[in-house]
Amino acid sequence: MRSALPKVLHPLCGRPIITWPVAAAREAGAARVIVVDNPRRLLEEHLPEGVEVVVQEEPRGTGDAVAAAAPLLEPGATVVVVNGDVPLLTGDAIRALVAAHEAAGAAATMATMELDEPGAYGRVIRGSDGSVLRVVEAKEPGDASAEELEIREVNTGVYAFEGAALLAALERLGTDNAQREVYLPDVLPAVREAGKAVAAHPVTDATLTLGINDRVELAHVRGLAQRRVHEALMRDGVTIVDPASTTIDAGVAIGRDTTVEPYAQLRGATSIGAGTTIGAMSTLIDSRVGDGVTILHSHLTEAQVDDGATVGPFAYLRPAAHLHAGAKAGTFVEIKNSEIGAGAKVPHLSYIGDADVGEGSNIGAGNITANYDGVSKHRTTIGARVRTSVDTAFVAPVTVGDDAYTGAGSVITEDVPARALGIARARQRNVEGYADRKQR
Repeated sequence: MRSALPKVLHPLCGRPIITWPVAAAREAGAARVIVVDNPRRLLEEHLPEGVEVVVQEEPRGTGDAVAAAAPLLEPGATVVVVNGDVPLLTGDAIRALVAAHEAAGAAATMATMELDEPGAYGRVIRGSDGSVLRVVEAKEPGDASAEELEIREVNTGVYAFEGAALLAALERLGTDNAQREVYLPDVLPAVREAGKAVAAHPVTDATLTLGINDRVELAHVRGLAQRRVHEALMRDGVTIVDPASTTIDAGVAIGRDTTVEPYAQLRGATSIGAGTTIGAMSTLIDSRVGDGVTILHSHLTEAQVDDGATVGPFAYLRPAAHLHAGAKAGTFVEIKNSEIGAGAKVPHLSYIGDADVGEGSNIGAGNITANYDGVSKHRTTIGARVRTSVDTAFVAPVTVGDDAYTGAGSVITEDVPARALGIARARQRNVEGYADRKQR
């Protein structure tokens, strides 16, 4: 990956790669999920609760990685082994592998697939009766012969084992290969030598077991994963006008009859209700949006927009911005850590930060809450049904009572009582003949 970040922690549709096969294992009904990490234990904090982590002390290959988990494996259980970089694997595919394994009465079953360009995948060597003899690695020159490299059936890196047979075979693994590593596929000949059956389970959809080894492959897999996310949403009643230009993370929830227009990005833990419109080029990150909302060409981060509210175009809702039902944040409006009451409007060209705006209030154009004094943040409280005029600045902490007004161009530094008009500006003075004097 040419990266300081471990490969399986690179994001894929909003989730680290490693969490995709973990989720598939849980969906398949795995009683325990064990992840093999290196001594730095960088994966642990990214894994769901309940996932167990073991450490492979040195990078000595896939067989050694599974051996690190041996103390946690139950001899009487079916053990499924999955590479951490196969994010498109599904719970259904794992269940199908386990069913085929148990139906065949095999001690080991390997999922295989046929590729036109097998590349560095291990080649599956079969006997004259069609049974699996072994897997020949093809990572380095010398691992496989020219004849073996012509084989198109490859090992997917996904296996089902009888627990006892796997544990016994792991003890017999060696490093007789070009990389001097302990390869997990070498378990298969060991199982056969013990007199037990090794089966293969062909996977017809080659995308399910695609691995990721560089950023080119990551981009390819991301395209497939994104298509899967889009199709699931569309089949559940969401309109995605142009899927090719739209980015939606796997954790995003969207209600029926919502429309997502081109070039929208919906990321993280965002949730969107029913009958909402997410306009073109809008970005929502970890935000909650209700039913019947309209968001046009705007950016939301950790914001909440309740039913029937409108946002944008060109609005910026920052963390803890909360528009209550029917509220509006209009053109070139920025809101941060503020409550905008039901039906209240901030129509255009305003900054509202660390403020509470009551229901039904209307904030005039160019209003600003001056919430920071250079040391601390302070709140502005604007009551219900307040009408503020253009270019009003509120120097926090300050409170404006219900049904109050402010005069245009005012700098409000003191509280305004309910139903009062607050004006704080110098009186206008006209200097007659000024232009003539200046010209002279």
